[in-house]
Amino acid sequence: MCLAIPSKILSIKGHTAEIDVGGNTKEVNITLTPEAKVGDYVLLHAGFAIHVMDEQAAEEIFDAWEVAYAALQE
Repeated sequence: MCLAIPSKILSIKGHTAEIDVGGNTKEVNITLTPEAKVGDYVLLHAGFAIHVMDEQAAEEIFDAWEVAYAALQE
């Protein structure tokens, strides 16, 4: 099983993007998502952006994680 993490693109230089992952920044490869632009959300897996998504879809994933985490705490 793999887990792809939604992340927001902060800047792009060539095939590398700086992204925000939960308040932390990281550089990732965007070769697989050439349509990605600054401000987009991408799914991140193993150092690669693998899918461009809109902010609403990213927020839905974050909300689902919060629900799952809360259930684990009970």
